[in-house]
Amino acid sequence: CLLTFSVSRSLRTPFTFQPNTNLTLKMAVLLGMGNPLLDISAVVPTEFLDKYDLKLNNAVLAEEKHAPMYDDMVKNFDVEYIAGGATQNSIRVAQWMLGAPKSAAYMGCVGKDAFADEMVKCCEAEGVHVNYMVDEATPTGTCGVLVNGGERSLCAALNAANNYKIAHLEQPENWKLVEDAKFYYSAGFFLTVSPDSMLKVAKHAAAAGKTYTMNLSAPFLMEVPPFKSAMMECMPYVDVLFGNESEAATFAKSEGWDITDVKEIACKASTLPKAEGAKPGRLVVFTQGMDPTIVAKDGAVLGEFPVIPLAPEKLVDTNGAGDAFVGGFLSQFVQGAELEKCVEAGNYGANAIIQQSGCKFPPVCDFA
Repeated sequence: CLLTFSVSRSLRTPFTFQPNTNLTLKMAVLLGMGNPLLDISAVVPTEFLDKYDLKLNNAVLAEEKHAPMYDDMVKNFDVEYIAGGATQNSIRVAQWMLGAPKSAAYMGCVGKDAFADEMVKCCEAEGVHVNYMVDEATPTGTCGVLVNGGERSLCAALNAANNYKIAHLEQPENWKLVEDAKFYYSAGFFLTVSPDSMLKVAKHAAAAGKTYTMNLSAPFLMEVPPFKSAMMECMPYVDVLFGNESEAATFAKSEGWDITDVKEIACKASTLPKAEGAKPGRLVVFTQGMDPTIVAKDGAVLGEFPVIPLAPEKLVDTNGAGDAFVGGFLSQFVQGAELEKCVEAGNYGANAIIQQSGCKFPPVCDFA
């Protein structure tokens, strides 16, 4: 049963932005920073998940017990290799929906190997301006994507992605990408790698009147004290916060809030303090799988937006659905679209992705 909620027109625009009319310029309006990974994706039985102590609808960093898993997948299942990593996925989807080449750019660290070459080829073919730091001594990161019944479990071996350094960001030719962009996005996973880079860009956004966006990304980021601390250091600069219902619940618990309702959590997160000089207000966008997306700002729910219905037989793989939602949302948000259209674009992106294996999309975007 799908419920439709009405949204007051006066509440549709989260911030006052002028529509972007310069997307034909060879300058990225949206810059993402994160952990570039090559996804190794396969459909696996429940027994395989149990063997490596992995749960569906969850994401973890690989431990020693997971080391044999990747070879195990390749030997025993039909695997597919796809350019991935949460932030990179979102940037690829945003670029696909923006259309004009190099509207979106991406930074992260890769190795000097064939996996990195494949990711560069993939992203450039899709129009994304990639600007990787290259660590010649460490292989490119990989992520095991274990699909079971249309749901997925992620297990990431960051490798080179774990070695991104703020020194790369600060090089003049790289910092120019930061200066040229107007919107910034990082999945919370990047907090495990280069929180100082995230904070530097977030502070730049606040000082320049630009927009910084971040994703809660996974429960473990709020359960491990150093990661949660890094997250909260960035939070005063976050203008748009994304997450899903399980991440919202974990965030509330980590903050000591005695609430479990996703709408209440969204409202409370939207009122967390902002840094002096940052633009006022924080938009909080929490997806809930097949249930309506919750959007809140200034302590109030702006709307509950239903997802696009999909027949069960058309569901292939939920891997990348949340990333695709963010990419779709941002593709319209950077153009000053109304909130309702931003969420519609997010749902469109997610709907397209879950009908593919991995974070892939049709050649042409027909969202209007």
